[in-house]
Amino acid sequence: MKRITFLLATALLATAVWAQGPPPINPVLGEVTKIDKAAAKVTLKHGEIKNLDMPPMTMVFRVSNPKWLDDLAVGSRVRFTAEKVDGNYTLTSVSKAP
Repeated sequence: MKRITFLLATALLATAVWAQGPPPINPVLGEVTKIDKAAAKVTLKHGEIKNLDMPPMTMVFRVSNPKWLDDLAVGSRVRFTAEKVDGNYTLTSVSKAP
C-alpha cells in the first residue's frame, strides 16, 4: 500500500510540474569576445543561464539569425536568451545592452 501511495504522489507531483510548463527563459547579460560570421557563431562571456542550468563562463553560441552579428562587435555588451536547439547552444535573441 505504501508503494502505491508513493507512486500516486510521484505521479501527482510530476503532473503539477508538467502543468507549469518549462522554466522561463530570462535574458542574460554578456560580452562579445569573438564573432565568426561565416559560421554564424559568437563567443560570449556571460552570466548564469538559468534555463540551461549553466554557470557563468565564456563559450561559443550559434545564432538563430546570422544578421544579428552585423550589429555586434568584439567588446559589445549584450542582453540575450539562449536555448539548446538540435543539440547546439543557440542564441534565440540578442540586443546591445547599455
